[in-house]
Amino acid sequence: MKKVMYALILLLVVVSGLVFASSEIKNETSKKTISTPLSQDDGSAELKKWEATPGGMNFKRWEASLQGKKVLECAAKLRSQVSSFTDMEAVVTSLSLPPGSRLGFGVIARINGEDYIVKFDPEKSQLKQLYSLKVNDKLIIRSNAVSYAPKYSYPIVSGDYVERDGKIIYKRVPRKGGC
Repeated sequence: MKKVMYALILLLVVVSGLVFASSEIKNETSKKTISTPLSQDDGSAELKKWEATPGGMNFKRWEASLQGKKVLECAAKLRSQVSSFTDMEAVVTSLSLPPGSRLGFGVIARINGEDYIVKFDPEKSQLKQLYSLKVNDKLIIRSNAVSYAPKYSYPIVSGDYVERDGKIIYKRVPRKGGC
């Protein structure tokens, strides 16, 4: 009788283990779904949907406004230099960002006669050198991205490399474990 009970308990443990394992496998495959890139038609349909939302309508209004046109024009001026990652001469005009900004650490600098927000993603070891910046400092900046947002009156340049007086004061550290 004891042998039959042990056999039934062992059978119950094995079956419940298999059921539990199969549910774990199903959960893992559902987490690993890969999003496929949208086709051009799907992308334009999603854009149309977004433009119909209140945020999309506000953005369209901002693009049509004088301030929006100026920001877009200034961003377009830097596109060729940014895409080729060439040196841009800049002069620091302000050490603080506009009130209410959420860009992290940054300064306002004049590049090619226009003001831009230059934002940095510094590590703690790089902060001391960036805090030493002063108004009217001449910098050499390289960037991979220029962006804009209706919230800001200036285009946003992501600082990837900054040089002052021939010395590198900031170089963006690539993120670990990703792009």
